[in-house]
Amino acid sequence: MENVSSHKHFILDGFSELGALRPVLFIPFFIMYIVSLSANSMLLYVVISQRSLHSPMCILMAGMAFVDLSLPLFFVPNMLLSFLFDWRGISLTGCLVQMHFIHFIGTFQSTLLVWMALDRYFAICTPLYYHEHMTLPKFLKFIIPLLFRNVLLVTLFVSLAGTLSFCAGNVMNHCFCEHMALVELACGSTAINNLLGLLTVFLIPVADFIFITASYVVIFSSVFKSGRSGVKALHTCITHIVVMTVGLTLGQVAFLSYRIRNGLPAAIRVFTSTMYLLFPSCFNPIIYGIRTAEIRQHILKTLTCCRFVQTVPHS
Repeated sequence: MENVSSHKHFILDGFSELGALRPVLFIPFFIMYIVSLSANSMLLYVVISQRSLHSPMCILMAGMAFVDLSLPLFFVPNMLLSFLFDWRGISLTGCLVQMHFIHFIGTFQSTLLVWMALDRYFAICTPLYYHEHMTLPKFLKFIIPLLFRNVLLVTLFVSLAGTLSFCAGNVMNHCFCEHMALVELACGSTAINNLLGLLTVFLIPVADFIFITASYVVIFSSVFKSGRSGVKALHTCITHIVVMTVGLTLGQVAFLSYRIRNGLPAAIRVFTSTMYLLFPSCFNPIIYGIRTAEIRQHILKTLTCCRFVQTVPHS
């Protein structure tokens, strides 16, 4: 039997079912991209420029804004060019690099929510020792293990995907290099890739979700026992729960769409996976900006100042 060489170049063929209507997708995705860049840049600028916002929680929110700002940069511009000019090609190396950054930054979103839950736990349950717990050396004890876990698992499954032989085909039904979209093109056994992908899901987003849920159960119990004095402190917690619920729901839908395929159109699967990455980048900064009073006031003040400068005539 003649040997077939492994593909080194792939075609990103997401939303090909739309045919001639595919370029129309440029408009909604471009709008979401601009909203993501604008909202996250504004949130970052306000937190960095205002010394009153240099509290641990606001710095964590700025970290989330940085992550939400960075994530779309790795796949949206390429996706928009694909919609407009039908540029669908990507090399295997480019695919693996894109996959690594997308998944690592995606896991970092989940990890930031863990750090925010820790911040709220220390602030509400141990307020007298809050500043002691949130000093950089002590907080690094929580940060470094989670970062190591994320880097290790993401690097493992991306590297393992790079060792596969892709002789079955080179057309990927996606708009960017998603792990399972690439693995399903491989010839030969992919059981280890599937197992490591599942393990990564359970050890990062699922484990983080369990930890965050347990933290908020303890926080809410503490607040209800302390009476009305702690109710104000729940305001930020509710914001985090909203952000976490939206992200987790989209993530689970995207994850299950690749494993439950009966009657599910390919375009729906691609759409959920894309929105899982892009929608939180638009949603998170708006929610944090609206629900966090200090940040909201400074954003409104900044926008008002910009409008005033534009309306003042130059002499």
